[in-house]
Amino acid sequence: MPAPTIAGVSSPPTGGARLLRVDPLSPDRAAISEAAAVLRSGGLVAFPTETVYGLGARADDAAAVTRVFAAKGRPADNPLIVHVAGVDDLGRLAAALPPLAIELATRFWPGPLTLVVDAAPGIPEVTVGGLSTVAVRVPAHPVALALLAAAGVPVAAPSANRSGRPSPTAAAHVIADLGDRIDVVVDGGPCRVGVESTVVDARAAVPVVLREGAVSREQLGLPDGDPGAGEDAAGSPGTRHRHYAPRCAVEIAPPGGGPARADALARVGRKVGLVAPVPAGGDVLHLAAYADARELATALYGALRSAEEAGMDVVVIESVEPVGLGRAVMDRIRRAAAG
Repeated sequence: MPAPTIAGVSSPPTGGARLLRVDPLSPDRAAISEAAAVLRSGGLVAFPTETVYGLGARADDAAAVTRVFAAKGRPADNPLIVHVAGVDDLGRLAAALPPLAIELATRFWPGPLTLVVDAAPGIPEVTVGGLSTVAVRVPAHPVALALLAAAGVPVAAPSANRSGRPSPTAAAHVIADLGDRIDVVVDGGPCRVGVESTVVDARAAVPVVLREGAVSREQLGLPDGDPGAGEDAAGSPGTRHRHYAPRCAVEIAPPGGGPARADALARVGRKVGLVAPVPAGGDVLHLAAYADARELATALYGALRSAEEAGMDVVVIESVEPVGLGRAVMDRIRRAAAG
């Protein structure tokens, strides 16, 4: 499908997608309406959420959703998160509304929590990855909410990157990965959270965490050791395959040990990037500093991409305590290191 023509939108030199810049706090209604029309017509639109940029297609259009998988190079058995404009939309996608799902949606939406429920009849098989469940959330971002409301359809939207790559937290990341594969990129500035939503199976009496994310177990009222399905979570997007990995190696250092490890690698001739609260000496490129897990979450994916652009051989990331948001951050860092 050729890229639709949108008034006031320019094509970036790096690809064929139309780039639409909007104020993240007060998105232009006309621009949002035009991007929504592309979604309704079966096009692919990348847009910001509070977590990462998503690559959207109308969830009820199997052909459009298939284009998402093709653009990302995403395995077909990896289900997608369906984004909707409000809590009331959950009932249109769920075969039934468990009390827990209603409670969590009321507490956390709009926000970075995805609920897995039994899917209503008629949702395309490609959208749910061949499963009987559907993953749904309401994003907490003015641009995303305006786009969803204007589109008037549920929007399936995984992260707007090539499969396995670090997730995009800025429009430039989307263009670098997908600029010649999609129709429109809505640039609403950087994402404030920086890691993906928490995915919870909400069909039982107690939430089961399928993917760690920006809503912590503590916020959900779960003890630290409460079991989640983790890597074996068949119903969860983003857990089955390689994720978040840059093209360079990633090493994890203990708290306080990042600069020393980075220095040691640099002394043996490696081109080293460091993500740590304090810089190293010598030839180490300090990619990002942070005071806590929240700042690391916001900076992480951008730092990994910056390391690639700078031609690093390895990135050393100093770990944070795996509690609260730190649990999700360390999950992403471990996956990047494994990749």
